[in-house]
Amino acid sequence: MTGVAGGALIAGVAVPASARAPRAGALQPFDMRDIDLLDSPFLHAQRQTEAYLLRLQPDRLLHNFRVNAGLPPKAPVYGGWESEPLWADINCHGHTLGHYLSACALAFRATGDRRYRERIDYIAGELAACQKAANSGLVCAFPNGAALIAAHLRGAPITGVPWYTLHKVYAGLRDGVLLADSDAARDVLIRLADWGVVATRPLSDAQFEEMLKTEYGGMNEVYADLFVMTGNTDYQRLAQRFSQKAVLAPLVAGEDRLDGMHANTQIPKIIGFQRVYEVGGDPRYHQAAAFFWRRVALTRAFATGGHGDNEHFFPMADFAQHVFSAKGSETCCQHNMLKLTRQLFLQDPQAGYADYYERTLYNGILASQDPDSGMATYFQGARPGYMKLYHTPEDSFWCCTGTGMENHVKYRDSIYFHDGRQLYVNLFIPSVLRWREHGVIITQETSFPAQSVTRLRIATTRATALALKLRHPRWSRTATVRVNGQPALRSAEPGRFLTVDRTWRDGDVVELELAMEPRAERAASAPEIVAFSYGPLVLAGALGAQGLAPGADIIVNERKYGEYNDTPVAVPVLAGDADALARRIRPAGAPLEFTIDARDGMPVRLKPYHAIAHERYATYWKIA
Repeated sequence: MTGVAGGALIAGVAVPASARAPRAGALQPFDMRDIDLLDSPFLHAQRQTEAYLLRLQPDRLLHNFRVNAGLPPKAPVYGGWESEPLWADINCHGHTLGHYLSACALAFRATGDRRYRERIDYIAGELAACQKAANSGLVCAFPNGAALIAAHLRGAPITGVPWYTLHKVYAGLRDGVLLADSDAARDVLIRLADWGVVATRPLSDAQFEEMLKTEYGGMNEVYADLFVMTGNTDYQRLAQRFSQKAVLAPLVAGEDRLDGMHANTQIPKIIGFQRVYEVGGDPRYHQAAAFFWRRVALTRAFATGGHGDNEHFFPMADFAQHVFSAKGSETCCQHNMLKLTRQLFLQDPQAGYADYYERTLYNGILASQDPDSGMATYFQGARPGYMKLYHTPEDSFWCCTGTGMENHVKYRDSIYFHDGRQLYVNLFIPSVLRWREHGVIITQETSFPAQSVTRLRIATTRATALALKLRHPRWSRTATVRVNGQPALRSAEPGRFLTVDRTWRDGDVVELELAMEPRAERAASAPEIVAFSYGPLVLAGALGAQGLAPGADIIVNERKYGEYNDTPVAVPVLAGDADALARRIRPAGAPLEFTIDARDGMPVRLKPYHAIAHERYATYWKIA
């Protein structure tokens, strides 16, 4: 790495002591390269995305960047959002390249496969050529290029979301630096960052706030990260300016004004608020982030962890009018809520954050990928009898296509955390952790959630005193911990971490046994509308593929969710008391498959929502 003085580490990269966050956080993540995934649906999902990343052609993603810089493109542009006409209301050409850079950086860090690093360096080299040809630090691909951002900066009406799109490029380059040690990416990033400082400097605070009424992604987050990477206080000041005060102030005051707001416009801002707090210490930013999280995760979320209808927050008093939409639970929102949850957990390691993370990881993120093609969803709505719809490989580069590239190559980043001596085991995913500072290797062996037991095997060359913090999820009434087969702890207080503090020796085995049972989940304003869960899993009615031709769920236009495959189908009716219905859910033989009787006496198959693909389903039921 060039131009970075020694000091602390971020993702394995040195940063100057002068730029360290004043609040380092209670916990630290492990480097992704020190964790291996073992066989599980998570590893399968990662492999699918790895292959997709290598099939995509960087020169096609770079097409519009070269056009804007006055250079001839080297390959035809991809379809969908990458080539929509000038009049389109989105106009975010180029966003996919940023996501692709982030995904390649994550894949490189996770696997060590240098092909991903080579792609990052190649793309950075091409972007550097664009900067040189245009004689500007700005690199962009949206229509009218620099003219659009210039109009936006002077307050003229525009069509498009230039800062939103640029944020993806900034973030992709940042990840190329921090996760893939790319000097080429760093050079382009710093020049782009300096361009942003100069371009926005003439704006008054009022003009800046007016500009922020147009979606701007997480520009505050990325400039805060740039400050930590370089120590340049211009970046810190710009991070604060990119923190929209019209959104910040009500959240600081504990006011929920989210009804009707575009959900994924807000969540990246809040991620940025938390990051600005971490590098600046102003507690208002953290207060806003924590309050927002509580409102969304605890009062506005569906059973799956998703939220919203047609991309917008709605009044929870109107839950019954929105829950059955085909356009609920935008996958990008789940991606970003997990980023925020992880940030907050690192500062305040409460089991409630990890519980939400687990629920959304299974029922939102893992559930979003087609296990056969590796393509991803935009919405994951709960219209009874509808199906998941997935993007095409080359003609539907939605925002959720981009975050989908990132989602499945970073599963290992939130299984374990530490504070130097205590190891937090957050997720029950088969994996191997190499804790280099202590010379300890921990192998987590589990078939969870098919079985509610996980085992941690310790390998060490010397006796080592450490504390294991094992999550007792709120969904489990009891938890039992055994060490080398002997009872060590028993808990009847869910929603906390159980601590086993001892001197560990080679061959020690820790076993955590939880209790999974079906239960009914409902919103307070609509108690007659129920979802069923089993442990952290939402159980969906598996309703078959009636009226679906092979490939009918691979679509181009995300705006037509609800119109594709819209043949009416009969959905079973459940009747009775919801809690009594949950108690009557019975195993069907195969792991994690169940049945429940409909009102007409016919059995309805239930299976984990994340395992639903290529068939119709129901996650919420209106109980007769």
